[in-house]
Amino acid sequence: MATPGDTTPPAPAPSKPLSEALLNEKWDHCLSSLAVRTSLGLGFGVVFSVLLFKRRAWPALLGGGFGAGRAWEECDNAFRRAGAPAGLREPRKNVRP
Repeated sequence: MATPGDTTPPAPAPSKPLSEALLNEKWDHCLSSLAVRTSLGLGFGVVFSVLLFKRRAWPALLGGGFGAGRAWEECDNAFRRAGAPAGLREPRKNVRP
């Protein structure tokens, strides 16, 4: 029989599996990289637009696209690298016509 002074500790909250935590960390890194690189590309595009191209919009959009593309490649590489064991990784093949 339980006495009034006895208390049972609460059950520990279930934690996420390690693989899910690593996946969440990679997604966080990818999204922050996308935001930073797109902003930097957009910023450089605006500067070049003002200085060289008479305030046209396309240099800013092109810079933002380059930044987003670079972040996309970095994330793609991070997720591909995680999928295969170290000994079985194949280098990416460039297909050129």
